[in-house]
Amino acid sequence: MAKTKWKVDPGHSEIQFKVKHLMITTVTGYFGQFDIEVETEDEDFERASHIVFTADVDSISTNNEQRDTHLKSADFFAAEEHSQVRFEGKNYETTGDGKAKLHGDLTIRGNTKPLTVDVEYAGIVVDPYGQTKAGFTVTGKISRKEFGLTWNAVTEAGSVVVSDDIRLLCEVQLVKQS
Repeated sequence: MAKTKWKVDPGHSEIQFKVKHLMITTVTGYFGQFDIEVETEDEDFERASHIVFTADVDSISTNNEQRDTHLKSADFFAAEEHSQVRFEGKNYETTGDGKAKLHGDLTIRGNTKPLTVDVEYAGIVVDPYGQTKAGFTVTGKISRKEFGLTWNAVTEAGSVVVSDDIRLLCEVQLVKQS
């Protein structure tokens, strides 16, 4: 079987995270700069032998410059010392109906922990330019404190400002490399 390499199509992909603020609303953030590399046997993602995602911490955007600066600071991601978030997939486990679990290791701020995310595989198509593309929706949840993102504050009423749970939502389009 032939090895097939895939790269992310950044113009048709987005990496998003959501966190509760004051426990009453959700703030959404994005990584503007990221990369995904996948290697499969032929076009079979169940037999992926290499899955690596990286995101540049400096590209975080929550549509609020002051908050983005705080997220990049030592209180959260410590972007100067830890410029990337990295996920290395270890096992793509099909659960049926186009759904799968992707098990791997997530590294944030120098802390590596196992992470399992849910994957919905939308299939493979050839676009109008002759490129073969595969589409995925990836969702998951992490505890930010497990990765050393421990900053918080408490309101006068005793509510925390930022929840521990971070929800991940990624729309990913991969392009088959020739």
